[in-house]
Amino acid sequence: MTSQPSKKTAEPAVGGHGLQAGLKNRHLSMIAIGGVIGAGLFVGSSSGIATAGPGILLSYALVGTLVVLVMRMLGEMSAANPTSGSFSAHADRALGPWAGFSIGWLYWFFWVVVLAVEATAGAEILEGWIPAVPQWGWALIVMVVLTATNLVSVGSYGEFEFWFAGIKVVAIAAFIVIGGLAVFGLLPGVDSSQAGLSNLTDHGGFLPNGAGAILTGVLLVVFSFMGSEIATLAAGESENPQRAVTKATNSIIWRVAVFYLGSILVVVALLPWDSKSIADDGSYVAALDSLGIPHAGQIMNFIVLTSVLSCLNSGLYTASRMAFSLGQRGDAPKSFARTTGRGVPRTAILVSVVFGFVAVFFNYKFPDSVFLFLVNSSGAVALFVWLVICFSQLRMRKIIQAEAPEKLVVRMWLYPYLTWATAALIVFVLGYMLTDTEHDGRKTVLLSLLVAAVVLIVAFVKEKVGRGRAVAGGAAAAVSDAPRDEVKTG
Repeated sequence: MTSQPSKKTAEPAVGGHGLQAGLKNRHLSMIAIGGVIGAGLFVGSSSGIATAGPGILLSYALVGTLVVLVMRMLGEMSAANPTSGSFSAHADRALGPWAGFSIGWLYWFFWVVVLAVEATAGAEILEGWIPAVPQWGWALIVMVVLTATNLVSVGSYGEFEFWFAGIKVVAIAAFIVIGGLAVFGLLPGVDSSQAGLSNLTDHGGFLPNGAGAILTGVLLVVFSFMGSEIATLAAGESENPQRAVTKATNSIIWRVAVFYLGSILVVVALLPWDSKSIADDGSYVAALDSLGIPHAGQIMNFIVLTSVLSCLNSGLYTASRMAFSLGQRGDAPKSFARTTGRGVPRTAILVSVVFGFVAVFFNYKFPDSVFLFLVNSSGAVALFVWLVICFSQLRMRKIIQAEAPEKLVVRMWLYPYLTWATAALIVFVLGYMLTDTEHDGRKTVLLSLLVAAVVLIVAFVKEKVGRGRAVAGGAAAAVSDAPRDEVKTG
């Protein structure tokens, strides 16, 4: 791997032309912004509001702070060494090959399961619009189209993601502006007695279900933030990776503050948190309905579909680049690291999408057994990734300072104390999940730990076998290099 990719080739590949710098600055900017906005924000926020009331804002703020700190650490390492392997490659160097192997494959597993979840969610919406095509047919169509997009070139992925993410950004920005005007009584036709900041403290107070509900809310919203790290993977295929990573890292604070905290604040200010419409229709649809906007449900379905397609597009890209990086490091078949003349890791993409198709099949054939296991066993991977980033940064800072201190253009604040505090908070969240039986938190952590343990065992066996072969090869080389008379007498 190279820390300073050229404009023609971002990373070398085995038996190919390497990844190419096909992503433009506008692509990276929108990938960085859109990566934070997952479909979970639109779909899953209603359950968080029902659990914590207006206090869900504190849950989002807590997780948002965690994401900002983790992204700062990842930004420090990725700005010094931009690579498609991102945190997996950093862990490989900082903690050892076992760490890079384990977290890389776990992350790949997470995203191929996400492909199935998002394809199914998108198919449900499309079937509602055009019922003549069955739901499985729509899932197949969506997956095939986005696979073709990723196979053409990285530039086509970037262009699709630019528009997908752009629609999400514009939609949320418009929602915040229109909703904000309504909250302050500046939007005609809105019942001012229902909309207002008083909704934050009325109806049982700011924390109607107690302070403990904040932590439960954290469990419900933490996974909707997964995807913020995609910009550091994509930066390896941009013309100026270091600048792209630095910009994405520095802008994470306002992105989280505006898109998550801003939009959720508008929702809980427009309607009482215990409004039946939030539970029945979803938080954003209920909020749009309260503004008297016609066809609010269909508008939100279009926005959610766009988010789903964006997540699918990025998920396939991310899984394939992680597989490519694993192939480069010998942690996956060498064919994963081969690229086409356009710099596309075709094998890595096709293998990732095949597993995505298998997961979609399980979702339709065995939704309550096999697929539920896949979803739960990948659920805590986000927290595992963040924890590995923390420990990698603690070691990589010393390595970078010793080898090339000028590459520390992004620095983690209050190192190493804030890094340790972040790691402790992640461990605390994982521990709290073990006490959660109502929302399957315990099951998610235990199954994720089971899968992680299996991957770790494979990693250590692979490392031991590789070390044994290296020793055997070294001994054979020593014998072949020895003088002939010594060999005879020995």
